[in-house]
Amino acid sequence: MQSDPFAGVRWIWMNGALREFEKATVHVLAHGLHYGSALFEGIRSYETPGGPAVFRLPEHLRRLEDSCRIYRMAIPYSRAELTRAVLETIAVNGLASCYIRPIVYRGFGSVGVSPLGAPVEVAIAAWPWGAYLGAEALEQGVDVRVSSWRRANPDSAPATAKAAGNYLTSQLVKMEAGLDGYAEGIALDAQGLVSEGSAENLFLVRDGEILTPPVASAILPGITRDAVATLARDLGLALREAEIPRGMLYTADELFFSGTAVEVTPIRSVDRIPVGDGKPGPVTRRLMRELLGIARGEIADRHGWLTPVPAAGSG
Repeated sequence: MQSDPFAGVRWIWMNGALREFEKATVHVLAHGLHYGSALFEGIRSYETPGGPAVFRLPEHLRRLEDSCRIYRMAIPYSRAELTRAVLETIAVNGLASCYIRPIVYRGFGSVGVSPLGAPVEVAIAAWPWGAYLGAEALEQGVDVRVSSWRRANPDSAPATAKAAGNYLTSQLVKMEAGLDGYAEGIALDAQGLVSEGSAENLFLVRDGEILTPPVASAILPGITRDAVATLARDLGLALREAEIPRGMLYTADELFFSGTAVEVTPIRSVDRIPVGDGKPGPVTRRLMRELLGIARGEIADRHGWLTPVPAAGSG
């Protein structure tokens, strides 16, 4: 039986102050609860030889700001204040490796569809979280299916915003896959081209070249996706954005997901058709080692991606 990841979490940062975990509550009439008016981020902190360090914190906070801009939500805190709040939340909870969830949402103040009368509130939580798709996923890969659910057109719902409402479709993709015996689903876009997983970006390797769907395929521009692309260039690997027809999933030499939660997770089969020889391939493994090596402080942080977490009370 899996232990409760929140068992040791005592504090959540909420609207400018730390609150006890049990008291970090939201009103039942909050606009975000009824209409999905919430924008959020998923961030990881890793244990390194020099102490805990957050992976690509500035980039995540900038994307949060961008998401809020699309939905006309002015965050009542600066990026510097949010940075301190994230680091403080990790430190006061005594966490080394953890997942961090900042969320900006409309609180109680308006019960109609228009959110403009509701206050903008902010909360940050952090908790220990291991491999998102299971302990063996990184080593053995996962089995996935192409979902019957499609991503919305970008002119219907902006996929570039990490909005809570967008994840209603993700829930359908994830539940369908899980109930059918798969670890994850791959969604197509409205034109039938490959988009992304329920909460992950996708990469395909064919004849040594790495392909990934473009933003126009209704994907969230992932921070880890960008890191993978950067590392591929560092390693001299050919990579480009391209529209990917569904059929290419079945003829790929390698496939893998990327994301804060999944990190780099190999895909070993799609719709029960093995990917390559059904095992994680060399390109996937090389990028996985490089990404996790930097995040864990085992490889030099040549791109300045790590933000150290000061000890509690030292800031």
